Amino acid sequence: MQEEFSDCLQACQDCAAECYHCASACLQEDDVKMMARCIALDIDCAQACTFAAAAMARRSEHAPAICALCADLCQACGQECEKHDMDHCQQCASACFDCAEQCRSMAKAQA
Repeated sequence: MQEEFSDCLQACQDCAAECYHCASACLQEDDVKMMARCIALDIDCAQACTFAAAAMARRSEHAPAICALCADLCQACGQECEKHDMDHCQQCASACFDCAEQCRSMAKAQA
């Protein structure tokens, strides 16, 4: 795998794990309905990160476009998560923002 993808690939894998953890933890909150958007974005983001990581791993010609979309979803998920005070949401937001930055950089470098 190209060295230039390694940081982005790792950020995607880390973000997907944080998003799945956050979604699961949100389902345990007292007011699950209040967390519905967070849960939905967690799942969307985790799937986008998994897709982006797979595209990079196989050196897909579409990896830059996939990573650009992943960055947008990570940004949206991070913005939603940072609205909630729970540790799992704050940790997820941090991972999302890091992944968004990595994916944007990778997409620009490969475009």
